[in-house]
Amino acid sequence: MSKYRLLREAVDAQMPELRVQEALPATDGELALAHEPDWISAVAHGHTTAAQQREIGFPWSERMVERARRSVGATIQAARAALVGDKAKAEGVAANLAGGTHHAFAHKGSGYCVFNDVAVAARLMQAEWHRHHRQLLRVLVVDLDVHQGNGTAAIFRDDSTVFTFSMHGGRNFPFRKEPSDLDVDLPDGCGDLDYLAALDESLAQVWQRHPAAQQPGLAFYLAGADPHEGDRLGRLKLSHEGLAERDRRVFSALREHRIPVVVVMAGGYGRDIDSTVAVHLRTLQQAHQSWQAWAGAVALQECTP
Repeated sequence: MSKYRLLREAVDAQMPELRVQEALPATDGELALAHEPDWISAVAHGHTTAAQQREIGFPWSERMVERARRSVGATIQAARAALVGDKAKAEGVAANLAGGTHHAFAHKGSGYCVFNDVAVAARLMQAEWHRHHRQLLRVLVVDLDVHQGNGTAAIFRDDSTVFTFSMHGGRNFPFRKEPSDLDVDLPDGCGDLDYLAALDESLAQVWQRHPAAQQPGLAFYLAGADPHEGDRLGRLKLSHEGLAERDRRVFSALREHRIPVVVVMAGGYGRDIDSTVAVHLRTLQQAHQSWQAWAGAVALQECTP
């Protein structure tokens, strides 16, 4: 858990150009867009069973509830910033310094995830977009955590407006996968070259399955640090440079298709916590570079007669 504090400190020290805001807690109504009321109530009032707490991986506490709500709230705020932004202009890129709780299902938590922040934020952005524009907002989830996004896949299983793409360790947790719209299983020990080749092929498939008339209007990118070769739980062998190139390719592809993106940190369990924080920080640096390119393109469009 200390990686979140260390990441925030690293951002303050090394990326003062970022505008950092305090996360607001998600409300019961917002959570209910992706979660069953009984689960929300059980978490809020401390009625989770011992078995449910074991599946999540930590005990219930008021602090846990507050953190879970704010983790969702931060992704909501980032989504609004990416999609709308100041002066009714999309920022194009925004991030949650935590988030990526993709193992949470509609009816339960799992794998250190209580509520599914991406699922809640996606549904809320769709509702707000329709209210303001009377149009459908299609959403793309790019999940590059080393573990499959089973909770997200289950929540959106029958929802054609949200495309879920997960590239993960095939033999890693969860051992019973839920089918995403696009799943890519990687072998243990997969390194930079094979990983990036699989990513390129997968992104090509994503665009093939989204003709211009069905282009996503918003993307969520789960930029897990756990594919790193030093991760205790990852079982893949990506280097720091390989992960930075992963991020660059994702941001470049989304920017090319003019899709605003919300970045969430997802997993990271390095033997050396500083190494995990360094991966997350570099993701944010890549995100900032993509934001600069996005803002520059918007400025150029405004100047074009």
